[in-house]
Parts: sequence; C-alpha cells; structure tokens
Amino acid sequence: MQPVDVYHDQHQELAAMVEDLRPLLNEKSLKIRPVVSTTRKLLREITGKLRDHLHEEDKELYPSLLAHEDDDIRTAARDFISGQHALRQWTEQYHKKWLRDDDRIFDDRFIADTNELLTLLAARVDREERFLFPRLQAKVESKGADG
Repeated sequence: MQPVDVYHDQHQELAAMVEDLRPLLNEKSLKIRPVVSTTRKLLREITGKLRDHLHEEDKELYPSLLAHEDDDIRTAARDFISGQHALRQWTEQYHKKWLRDDDRIFDDRFIADTNELLTLLAARVDREERFLFPRLQAKVESKGADG
C-alpha cells in the first residue's frame, strides 16, 4: 500500500487544478474561445488525474484495507469502494458528454454538470482526508507505539 501522503498529495494537486478552473465556469467567460479551450484542457487533465487516482486506489489502497486486521478499517474501505463506483461512473458519463467533442458548446447545462462533478470530487476528497486517512494514520501510529 502506498503511504497516505501519496494520496494526500494527489488530492492537493486535484484541488489546485479545480481552483484554477472555477473562475472560468461562467457564461460570460465561456463565450471566449481561448477560455473554452483552456477550460476543456483543464477538465481533461482533472478527469484524467481523477481516473488515474481512482485506479491507483483500486489497485493499491483498497485491497490492502479490505484485508486489514481491523474490522473498522475493512468496513470503511467497503463504504469508500461503493462510493467510488458512483464517482467513476459520473466522471465517465461527464467525459463522454462534454469532453469528447471539441466543438461542443459549453452552456448553462455544462456549468451545472461541471459544478456537480467538482462537488462530487470535493466531497470524496474531504471524506478520505477527514475520515479514512486519519483512521489509517492512527492505526499506523498505534502499531508503532506497540512495536
């Protein structure tokens, strides 16, 4: 399993990208061709990094948590895995709808869908940072104190 710091760093990177994107998400800005191009580029980067992040968690983080000796950690892992499927599915649908076609017009539906995606992403990151990672860190620290 990767150290929690690796996932925390990935969260920070995604959050910084979202922060760069947010000021562009308005109807006035999205009428300017270079802004649309930049928005599309940022969103492709964000969704790509999110897919990579979820894949890495599927491969490295959650299998080890499902096999963890602590019931609380195993239960938390199952909860996060079920939530991850919904985020992955929403991300894929979003990508197909808005980012496959470079001629796609970004309108108020785009802004609403993008805000929903960013809200789902933020909620997921927040839950991992505030709930899961502190539990893992506490288990690591308690094992260190016992050993």
